[in-house]
Amino acid sequence: MIRVVKAVVPFRAHGTMDRLCVWFLRRCVSPRAGTLLIRHFLVESNLLTFLVRNSGVPEPEVTLRPTTLGQLGDRAVIEHDRTVYDVLVAIGVGGARPPARLDFSMLQVEPIDPEPGRRRWLNLDIQTALCLMNIPFAFCLTRDEYEMAVHSLRLDDSILALLAELTGDATFLRWRSGSTSVRLDVSVDVPTAVYHHAVVCELAHGQLLRLAQALGQDPQRRLVRVSDRDGLAA
Repeated sequence: MIRVVKAVVPFRAHGTMDRLCVWFLRRCVSPRAGTLLIRHFLVESNLLTFLVRNSGVPEPEVTLRPTTLGQLGDRAVIEHDRTVYDVLVAIGVGGARPPARLDFSMLQVEPIDPEPGRRRWLNLDIQTALCLMNIPFAFCLTRDEYEMAVHSLRLDDSILALLAELTGDATFLRWRSGSTSVRLDVSVDVPTAVYHHAVVCELAHGQLLRLAQALGQDPQRRLVRVSDRDGLAA
């Protein structure tokens, strides 16, 4: 119903959306769920940074790294979605060229503060929170912005394929949905799609950590030999 109204009377309210999001997270969402939500922004930024640094393309800087609930109110959702497009477009134009050495140094996740000491009226789980948060997102974003955000969830297959190409590890391909990325479809269960997207990102991030650790490398250290990578993938 909101999308029908927005098609007739288009408007946007980014500031309102940000304020509602932060208020809702602080008052109605459990600290554990808040931690998972913040962590997703960091994990996906790590994946995109890995692609940029190891693809040999001019670097679109991935700077979105919130660690608090308040930082999610600074246009984080819009920037998050646009960064995915920017990175994939840059790699699509330049082409992924696996480097002589892989850089795993960006895989750290900073300490997260979900404000556990703040008094909450409810302690909703992450899936319930996503269902409810989808309503103000649809209301406050323009129709095009909302469609862009939903469509970005269909780009996981492209990210997984690039990770497999760069690392030589086919494990990433096992988590692809097999859907057609170019098909625009917003008549999906958006909260479930977001949850699935977050799980896929966690799986991919964990696999990158396992690759680095299996090679005897600390993610704090930058360089891993491609020859060792190929042997591990085999």
